[in-house]
Amino acid sequence: MEAHQYTNELIHETSPYLLQHAHNPVNWMPWGDKALKQARDENKLLLISIGYAACHWCHVMEHESFEDPEVARVMNQHFVCIKVDREERPDVDQIYMSAVQLMTQRGGWPLNAIALPDGRPIWGGTYFQKEVWVNALEQIHAYHRQHPERALEYAERLGEGIRESNLVPISKNSQPVELDHLKAAVQRWKPNFDRQEGGSQGAPKFMMPNNLQFLLRWAHQMQDEETQQHVENSLDKMAMGGLYDQLGGGFARYSTDAQWKVPHFEKMLYDNGQLLSVYAQAFQQTQKPLYREVVEQTIEFLNRELLSPENGFYSSLDADSEGEEGKFYVWQKPELQKLLGDEFHLFADYYQVNETGYWEEGNYILLRRQSDETVAAKHQLSVDQLKQKIDEWKQILLPVREQRIRPGLDDKILTSWNALAISGLVNAYRAFGDAGYLKLAEENLQFLKEKQLDPDGSLRHSYKNGISKIDGFLEDYALLIQALMDLFETTGKLNYLEDAQQLTDKTFRDFFDRDKDFFYFSPITQTDLIDRSIEVHDNVIPASNSVMANNLFRLGHLAGQTNYLKIAETMLSKLVEDFQNYPSGYSNWLQLGLNFTGNQFEVAVTGEKAITKLREIQKHYLPNALFCAGTGASDLTLLKDRLAVGKTLIYICQNQTCHLPVEAVSDALKLM
Repeated sequence: MEAHQYTNELIHETSPYLLQHAHNPVNWMPWGDKALKQARDENKLLLISIGYAACHWCHVMEHESFEDPEVARVMNQHFVCIKVDREERPDVDQIYMSAVQLMTQRGGWPLNAIALPDGRPIWGGTYFQKEVWVNALEQIHAYHRQHPERALEYAERLGEGIRESNLVPISKNSQPVELDHLKAAVQRWKPNFDRQEGGSQGAPKFMMPNNLQFLLRWAHQMQDEETQQHVENSLDKMAMGGLYDQLGGGFARYSTDAQWKVPHFEKMLYDNGQLLSVYAQAFQQTQKPLYREVVEQTIEFLNRELLSPENGFYSSLDADSEGEEGKFYVWQKPELQKLLGDEFHLFADYYQVNETGYWEEGNYILLRRQSDETVAAKHQLSVDQLKQKIDEWKQILLPVREQRIRPGLDDKILTSWNALAISGLVNAYRAFGDAGYLKLAEENLQFLKEKQLDPDGSLRHSYKNGISKIDGFLEDYALLIQALMDLFETTGKLNYLEDAQQLTDKTFRDFFDRDKDFFYFSPITQTDLIDRSIEVHDNVIPASNSVMANNLFRLGHLAGQTNYLKIAETMLSKLVEDFQNYPSGYSNWLQLGLNFTGNQFEVAVTGEKAITKLREIQKHYLPNALFCAGTGASDLTLLKDRLAVGKTLIYICQNQTCHLPVEAVSDALKLM
């Protein structure tokens, strides 16, 4: 067993990110009452350093500063040092990210903050070089010793700023949402479209799945050809770029350039789960084979590299291996020539092993710039012959790649991110009908219910090595409710709807503020934070409040809870001005806006063959429809008293008014 010169309290944690720092000379402690009490008892400032396992610059700062005994001496002497995995404690991350953004107008990870012993921040930033870091720490310590009253005064002002920044979007007057508000938002958004490369203009480029999902729906419902072209161009360029693992499937977190060429090579479950939904829905609408390939290959990646033996999905793969970013994924030309022989010329043309795909130090990133049809014609092949060759190349190269030292795996399992994967798998099942996708989604849900759901109905956020820990956050409840609703609408199994209702009841008890009409991010039982934040901005993951508002809309119709519809509409009405000014930061709220202002349908299918007919309907792209299906008598509002002996009937309803039932799926589709 390896002997370590230093070991700190992180050795008792389960988070891979915290364990990476367990043998630093810094006396790290995990976030919790013990560390906060020690700071108060010793009247020491808190040094709070926040990151995550797949964060490249977090590793850099650890190597430069936190592994250095001299730097550690300064940190240990003057501060109580706390390490936080932002994926385990997103609530802590939100508080100190808000503080750093208020102080510096920028944010990112690693996130480093200095706070008073009670947790109120007074200074912060992101990555620091060693000399700058040590100098800053010594100055802050000296300032706090010499001017404690000024530090306290600043902490009070900053704390007020954090509280105000949390409440600004929800403190405004509400106004009824109209379709014109949504049209104005999209018009304001369009100048930021990158017409050439897709996505938003500039670099780095994030995929922002929820933005694409909304814009796809908007283009479909509004017959907006300009937006349709933008979405398809974005999805095409992302799938053909270096951002996408052309051999193994799955997307990296973002592109460092504007062409989707050089990724930041970490692979996150939350991105890939959401992109399953986006590409599956885009396939339903366009029938592009590329989108089917992306979904199939990404699910293969999830199965192969992120699925645990217990059917939970791990969190992420690191960007680095052997201390180098991307080393696992890139190739050198001589290596490819040796492995592929006579096939190399065609392979190099297909995957741009040329100046286009060249990265650095002799390494090439595999990417595509031509369609299969173009390459096949150029080389006098049929498309089927080309695809067979692609499969053969992968069978040669993937086993070789697997022999390399792998990127680090963050093997904690997060409830919220697994819920996103469930929704992605359900959408893939709808689009392609592969029963294996639905089976995997249901097995993942069963894992979450067995491991992450307490007997009292409370969720846990994180799981590893048989240990469920950390009270669930709003994102856990909201995204799991969403996944349960997706499963109910797809299978007709009533237990999924009942589970969603029970979790919603719990969410109202523990998170909802009836004065503000919004949900807090952390539960009412949370006592170790200076403030409870309210999350409304949609980011790489939709805001937990926007997910919850959409859930309430669905439950309002499917479970007959009309009060839920009023709450969802009230939440949305307070954000009208915000989503018009900054639409890309409110795309999931805009989805809800379309629900209330667009052409929304409820589809009820009842009878012996209800699930079969539901399956046929859901092959089509119908983003403005909710589904309720049953094979027997039901008390659900949409199914009650509608069962006819010997028939399977389809009811298309709007605003609680239904057309006469039809039996043919084609007739039902015409009504929508």
